[in-house]
Amino acid sequence: MVKTSFIPKDPENIQKIVGVNDKNLQLLAENYDLSITDTGNEIVISGEDNSKVKLVNEILHELDKVVSTGVNISAPDIVSAMKMADKGTTEYFSELYKEILIRDAKGKPIRVKNMGQKNYVEAINKSDVVFGIGPAGTGKTFLAVVCAIAAFKRGEVSRIVLTRPAVEAGESLGFLPGDLKEKVDPYLRPIYDSLYAILGTNTTDRLMERGTIEVAPLAYMRGRTLDDAFVILDEAQNTTDAQMKMFLTRLGFNSKMIVNGDMTQVDLPGRQKSGLLDAKEILKGIDQIKFINFTSADVVRHPVVAKIINAYEKKGIGN
Repeated sequence: MVKTSFIPKDPENIQKIVGVNDKNLQLLAENYDLSITDTGNEIVISGEDNSKVKLVNEILHELDKVVSTGVNISAPDIVSAMKMADKGTTEYFSELYKEILIRDAKGKPIRVKNMGQKNYVEAINKSDVVFGIGPAGTGKTFLAVVCAIAAFKRGEVSRIVLTRPAVEAGESLGFLPGDLKEKVDPYLRPIYDSLYAILGTNTTDRLMERGTIEVAPLAYMRGRTLDDAFVILDEAQNTTDAQMKMFLTRLGFNSKMIVNGDMTQVDLPGRQKSGLLDAKEILKGIDQIKFINFTSADVVRHPVVAKIINAYEKKGIGN
């Protein structure tokens, strides 16, 4: 049995590190199969594996650095720290907290959670067209919306356009009540959720009424040129080659496009090939286009989500 203790620089930091009812320590203990207890002035780590004990000690040191700057941490931050520790990049963890991308409707700062997200945001800031490809839970859609709103607030664009293909995932749109907008709105719900979380319901609804923010199915993009706009295509794995080409050629002057998708979640009927898959090959030599690939290691949801993704990948089950 290996045992060590961690003492934060400031005694007041210990409560911030352990979380409410020691929830943060529980996450660490479950992930590394260790005993981690808060004695009030120190955190005691014990277990059979010396390398895991040392790893958790490193994580606690990095969390101490972050909370010392006044940042409040929660479960997603613990997950990110564990992911980086497993990759051997713990030393860069506190660097993620130096920049606030934007503040949400409640005034809470939004930051990147891992190096994958940091690379994604940097690519968005520097490139005209960015593809974010990877599994659910990596923050692709949410961060794209964050960057869009930040660009709008800085006056870099005059409108935000968010779209996704209305492809049926095992259910028929025809049986849903209402007109076309009402039929496809459920498919656009993740985008609405991101907008409401960042801007608040009232502000989002007001900007949508003015047409400053447009949320629409991909079919509505045909025949348009999108100037002075920040355009996001979500669920891009469900586009055909023709749809992908149609979307990308909507790019106008002073505009930016983000294309997000998960190649393991293709819902196209029959044997249609995903336009996202072909785009990676067709567009790889164009300087202004950047591809960012996320993996299960970048998932910032509950730790079990990454394990679920890995388990299905091992069985070769994509969707």
